[in-house]
Amino acid sequence: MYSLEEAWIKMHGQPPFEHWDGKLYCTETDPAITFRANRTQGYMAAYTFTFVLKGWLKIVYNGQELTLQADDLYTYSPGQEVTIVEASADYRAICLLADEHIIIESPITHDLVNIAYAPIVQLHQPKISLSHDDACRLADKMREIIRYLHSDHIYKEKILQMLYAVFLLDLQNAQEKAITHREVPQRIEELFIGFIRLLPHHFIEHHDIGFYASALNISTVYLSRIVRRVAGRTVIDYINQMLLMEASFLLNTTSLSIAQIADRLHFADSPSFSKFFSRMKGQTPGEYRNAKP
Repeated sequence: MYSLEEAWIKMHGQPPFEHWDGKLYCTETDPAITFRANRTQGYMAAYTFTFVLKGWLKIVYNGQELTLQADDLYTYSPGQEVTIVEASADYRAICLLADEHIIIESPITHDLVNIAYAPIVQLHQPKISLSHDDACRLADKMREIIRYLHSDHIYKEKILQMLYAVFLLDLQNAQEKAITHREVPQRIEELFIGFIRLLPHHFIEHHDIGFYASALNISTVYLSRIVRRVAGRTVIDYINQMLLMEASFLLNTTSLSIAQIADRLHFADSPSFSKFFSRMKGQTPGEYRNAKP
């Protein structure tokens, strides 16, 4: 997958400013800028928090069309299959992006996956509608991050780390108030998020449900039941989607042969990889690669 820095350059052609470290970025956005994100959706190893200021944006997530409106906050997590389909002419938002591998020694940032997936677990969609006060508070934090990103403050990196941690705390506070009825018990939520934590690190080597169930100390049947209850999808759906995205990324961005990609993704051989890709994508790996812009 693209790092945040690689994804930004893919979308915009160059870094946002000189000497950017690629860890964190925040910016106000409009329809033209937003639609560039379709070039990297699903291939970006970064968390993105989009707060809608005005207008509306339509996306398709997990086959479901969602409309984001003013005071909505949408969270993109690495590996999600999302397509931006339409936006109002007056759509404006603030977008905060954090590389998946950003390391901040703060307990709250270690809970990032929980924060990112809470709306999906409890509301079955990657967005929450905020109260106006909470919306203003988050917008203020995001604008403060923008100011420090473009400052020459000698302690800029440390301040940005603290501001990001405070933003996550405010977001978690807003979620607790927005999710008034918890549909999923805490234990099930913890196991689902445990699976989500494992998946990006192991999907290449482990295509089977047994590995993830064993790592979580539960049965394969119970893990299947949990994932279907929370997300309406199967464990294999999640694994296959990650494999497809990584395969598409490698076909798009490298000169590796089909056989080399099959080997890298731990398929038994090229024919089994090609069969998988054709079933998932509707075209062979070679056809997909030749059709890229």
